[in-house]
Amino acid sequence: MSSGSGALTLFATVSRLHIVTIGCLGTLTFGWLLSGRYLLVCAAFSALDWFLVNLLNRVVDIPEDEANRIAGTDFVRRNARTMKWGGLALLAASIAATPLVAGALVPWRLAFHALGLAYNWPLLPGGRRIKQLYFWKNTASAVGFLLTLFAYPLAIMGGRVPLAPGVTSTSVVLLATFFFLFELSYEVLYDLRDAAGDLASGIRTYPVVHGEAVALRIVYALAGAAAAALVLGYATGALPWRAVVMIAAPALQIAYTRRVERARRVTTGDCVTLTWIGASLLACYHLWILAKLPGV
Repeated sequence: MSSGSGALTLFATVSRLHIVTIGCLGTLTFGWLLSGRYLLVCAAFSALDWFLVNLLNRVVDIPEDEANRIAGTDFVRRNARTMKWGGLALLAASIAATPLVAGALVPWRLAFHALGLAYNWPLLPGGRRIKQLYFWKNTASAVGFLLTLFAYPLAIMGGRVPLAPGVTSTSVVLLATFFFLFELSYEVLYDLRDAAGDLASGIRTYPVVHGEAVALRIVYALAGAAAAALVLGYATGALPWRAVVMIAAPALQIAYTRRVERARRVTTGDCVTLTWIGASLLACYHLWILAKLPGV
């Protein structure tokens, strides 16, 4: 492997580029669904914010990541101080610059990073992190996605840009419900991967508390409920077809996880692969839109 490709691989691993990509494309997709426009400023800030929160998360999670043998952890340990203060400096500078670009995003970006800081650092009473709290750990992550995928576009639209044809306030609620449940299913999958490190660090995830078999049933139930929200929306006329086609994502996740479950335990590679599959589906969705193919 060349030094250039090795550096890119390290960057992708340390920054959790797969999560940054799904956050960016998710914001672009739901922004388009809500407004009928490409709200590029929202997608750009979403990418930046998920990069920052994941970078700082890697610094805090060194003990768990070492226990779970997460790639890039040695690099993070060696450069933890630089990553921490560099990340916080970039965060402060970007918040200060936001009013110059998209002032409506300021309160939502502050809310997102306040959630991220409380998730990663022991800022809660008793010196606890949200990450250590049963149920609230996964819920906080899903709320973070709701902020970037829905609050950011709606803030930019600001009542001046109308909702896209066929989209109502009920549509927004159903789409948010779909993604919230689907994102929770992803979180439990990642917890299955991290069970050993979480147990050693006292992080009470579903796999740690209930075991792997129950956690897998939770994954399937959440993904199935997410799909059901789309079906309900379409059956009642609240969601147009261009939104309902997203049912492919939970369907593929269930099929992939079932295949893995029969063969072995969920691994880091499985989680990353599923995230890239989701990002690829969103990319194909936009190619479909840009090509003006039927159903858009």
